[in-house]
Order: sequence, then structure tokens, then C-alpha cells
Amino acid sequence: MKNTASEFWRGALRYLVAVLLIWASISKLANPTDFLAAIYAYQTPFPQSVLKWLAVTLPWVELLCALLLLSNHWTGSALLCCLILFVVFIVATGQAWARGLHISCGCFDLSLIGLGPKYSRVQAVLESVSFAFFRNVFFAGLVGWLWRDTVKRERLSSPSPSLPLN
Repeated sequence: MKNTASEFWRGALRYLVAVLLIWASISKLANPTDFLAAIYAYQTPFPQSVLKWLAVTLPWVELLCALLLLSNHWTGSALLCCLILFVVFIVATGQAWARGLHISCGCFDLSLIGLGPKYSRVQAVLESVSFAFFRNVFFAGLVGWLWRDTVKRERLSSPSPSLPLN
């Protein structure tokens, strides 16, 4: 019974991460110029060509990771990729917050959940770089735990190599 419950919660947490990544990727794919503008707002030292490439590829990487998590295929690899993404997001939002940039993280279209201009205070908090930083720390921890647990389970379930008998 305990194993079934823990399997359920691992799956539910994996789906939560996948839904978050799908929402983020669709928001970015639906508004690529807005996403590029959000990337520019971080004022990083990277050339515009790199930032444009990032604006095009990042949503597709997020979507691919989400679909792999939902389908439960290559889960360890998908979780590792998600962990790397969240660590990069932590660095990006952390440096912006530390520099006092008052920007939207550019991650989500909050109108998809009914937040619009009349919710400007709530929307401002949810889109703030400081909130994004803590959200990314939380999800990096969650994904890191899921990845470590997945790797451990894969090692336990795979047969150990046998030594050749001479």
C-alpha cells in the first residue's frame, strides 16, 4: 500500500512539473516577441543573436521535457534537463532581482487563468522576478528530488552485471 501511495505522489508531482512547463512553453510560443522582450529585459551580457536563439529554442525544450514527463519516457533524462533549466532560471531571476530590475519573468501568460488588468496587484506579484526566483528554487528542489529518486529506482530495478565465469 505504501509503495502505491508513494508511486502516486511521485507521478502527481511529475505531472505538476509537466503542466507548469506546458503552460510556460505555450505562453512563450503564443507570444514569441513578448518573450524575446522579456529576455532582453534581463539585461544580460549575451549577444542578441544568442538571446534570439534562446527565445526560439527554450519553449520547445520546455515542451519536450513536459511531454516526456507526461508520457513517462526517458523520465530520468527529462528530469535532469528540467533541473538544468530551473537552475538556469534561478541564476537569471536571481541576478535580475539582485540588480533591482523590476521586470516580469516572462514565464507565463496569466490571462490563461483569468488574471488580467483588474488583478494588477496579484498579477504584479506573480510576474515579479523575486516571486519567479523563489518559484524556481522550489521547483529545482522538487525536480532534483524526483530526479535523484528516479535514478535510485532505476539502479535498484536494473540487473547488476554478472562477472564472467572462466
